[in-house]
Order: sequence, then structure tokens, then C-alpha cells
Amino acid sequence: MNPLELAGARPGPAFTVTFDGRRIEALPGRTVAAVLWAAGITSWRATRDGGRPRGVFCGIGVCFDCLVTVNGRPNQRACLVPARPGDDIRTQEGTGHAH
Repeated sequence: MNPLELAGARPGPAFTVTFDGRRIEALPGRTVAAVLWAAGITSWRATRDGGRPRGVFCGIGVCFDCLVTVNGRPNQRACLVPARPGDDIRTQEGTGHAH
């Protein structure tokens, strides 16, 4: 038996977010990064120089590899931002600001 079963813990009902227009199911308490990973998405940012794909690197908010745009706000660290019902999550290109 795992600790969640022993405690009787159960996640709340799933909700929907969108990633680049694609509907994704999310569970309460997960970060944006965890929601994207669970959906099989491992890259959601391109570097400024060279456009190389990035996703989670450290997973604890120290680095900035997991930057994503959430609800129009660029430069959100996906590993720290809790996913909320209806969130509009977008791949971040470069700095995330229009040129």
C-alpha cells in the first residue's frame, strides 16, 4: 500500500487547461510542468539563440529553463505555477514579449 492509500488521500476532480490551443486534463495540486509532463509534453520553450527546445531542468524554480506563458503572462516558471481551471498555457518563444 502506498502512503496516499494509507491516508485515504484522493485528488479532487480533474479540470481542463489548454496548451497552444490543445485541451489537456489536469488534476488539482499539480504545477503547470506536471500537467504538461502528464500529457506527454516535455518541451514548451525555445531558447533566444538558436531556438533550442527546453522544458523542466531543475524542477524546483532555481533555473529558468521551464519558462512558459500562462494567461498572457510570459516568463512563468512552469515548475512553480499551480495549474488552475481554464488556464491558457502557451509555448514561450525567446523572451515571451512581442518584438
